[in-house]
Amino acid sequence: MTYLLRIDTSASGEASVSRQVADTFTAAWPGDIVRRDLAMDPVGHLDAAGIQARTTPADQHTPDQHAAAGLQDELVEEFLGAGAYLFAVPLYNYAMPSVFKAWLDHVMIVGRTIGLAGPAPSTGRPAVVVSARGGGYGPGAPQHGKDFLIPALETILGDPGLMALDVRPITPELTYAPTVPSLRHLLPQHRLSLEEAHAQARRQAVEIAGRAATSLTT
Repeated sequence: MTYLLRIDTSASGEASVSRQVADTFTAAWPGDIVRRDLAMDPVGHLDAAGIQARTTPADQHTPDQHAAAGLQDELVEEFLGAGAYLFAVPLYNYAMPSVFKAWLDHVMIVGRTIGLAGPAPSTGRPAVVVSARGGGYGPGAPQHGKDFLIPALETILGDPGLMALDVRPITPELTYAPTVPSLRHLLPQHRLSLEEAHAQARRQAVEIAGRAATSLTT
């Protein structure tokens, strides 16, 4: 079994619900795990040197392009070496944390992680996205329709013309209920959502690991 690549992005540290649910997943994961914490060690935004390095021959790289290419090679090789992915990406201001967008911009390269003449090399690999959110975004909730994170990642990570991963969202909601007085009446719903998120994380870890093990023996 190849390793699980876990990417953390929450700035809240151990208090992060996304991290806590991701911890439940990794606790049930039987194989190797490679972890990158973008909140603690961000990669920085893609700049002109990083873009130009992709189309400039290596022997013509400037020092900045050489450094940018080295970072992209490291991130791409780490991504492609994984057999499954765990992305802990909370909903920040209706979208993804900027540190995760920066990581995506470094990793998404046509002809390497995005298919050019054929399918992407990561096609069909499972990717669990744990995305905690302070409010409720389901049908009937005041914020329904304002989650611009999961739909974006389902396209970016899952579109067959892009990275073509098998995206599996887990979305614990109402995480503000324990601390915001006006939301205290939603504590029961928050607890149920959190309980279900942890249960989903355990199920997904077992199912994905089991599928990987079966594929190695057939």
